Amino acid sequence: MKRLPWILLLISFSFSAAGQRNADYGICAGVSSYIGDINPGRLLYSPLPAGGVFYRYNFHPRHSLRADILVAGIRANDLDFNNSFQQTRAASFSGITGELAVQFEFNFLPYSTAGKLWDWSPYFAAGVGAAVVNSSVLTIEPVIPFSGGVKVNIYKNMGLEVEYGFRKTFYDNFDGLKDMVEPSDYAWLHNNDWYSFLGVGLTWKIYNKLAGCPAYDDEDGKRRRR
Repeated sequence: MKRLPWILLLISFSFSAAGQRNADYGICAGVSSYIGDINPGRLLYSPLPAGGVFYRYNFHPRHSLRADILVAGIRANDLDFNNSFQQTRAASFSGITGELAVQFEFNFLPYSTAGKLWDWSPYFAAGVGAAVVNSSVLTIEPVIPFSGGVKVNIYKNMGLEVEYGFRKTFYDNFDGLKDMVEPSDYAWLHNNDWYSFLGVGLTWKIYNKLAGCPAYDDEDGKRRRR
């Protein structure tokens, strides 16, 4: 498991070197939130700033592979909840997580950052990753990221994305409260802790050589040539 971050890093470098003309680069910023023993189910609870960078390799106008580096804040406090158990326990924590992940993206409509102005598509992404978590303790844990969003071209070779996603972890100690609740009070879907990200991303294509690329000349390309 300790080798997972290095494996993901090598994968991202290999895509960077493989085919620049099919590549998008991007930055993102937004807010992150925690779900766990203190917060069993509120979405976007106690948000903190988050941001990162990513690299996307486009196999096809509908299929891409994306490597992300994300840094996100997380926090929670029992006193934010109006039940007697949490008011008595009065636990709290704050911390930060750094994530390296690789995700497969599927565009519901054919899309390219070098496409026509205002071309757009909803999309879904899922993959694998590793997170360095510094909250109650410092640890490296595997995560399963998945998210959905919308992409739109706003300028030549430039796109804007809005994304909301979750990270399922296999770790139950973000908050220092490992297995200290009744089963009926376990967090959403499972007792392991989660974190989420809601943000806006800006993408750009440095090499504008998609025109004439066979992978982009199929029938889906009609949308770009309107």
